[in-house]
Amino acid sequence: MKTMTCAQLGGPCDHAHRGETADDVINAQDQHLKDAVAAGDDAHRPARDDMKGRWKHPIKGMAWYKGAKRDFAALPED
Repeated sequence: MKTMTCAQLGGPCDHAHRGETADDVINAQDQHLKDAVAAGDDAHRPARDDMKGRWKHPIKGMAWYKGAKRDFAALPED
């Protein structure tokens, strides 16, 4: 199990996401951003927009994804 924060994944806060894989924390970040924006947290809106728009630009989106996976792999186990 490893932990990455919202900020480490491009968001504005230190909310911690824990998971066994990078995909676990990326999915948790996506849900966190959706929930925060739905609750009216405008600070999270740019990160949410970035998350939604990544797949409109596959090369840029894949670069972000590979970077997040690399960063996750470099983290120590909790």
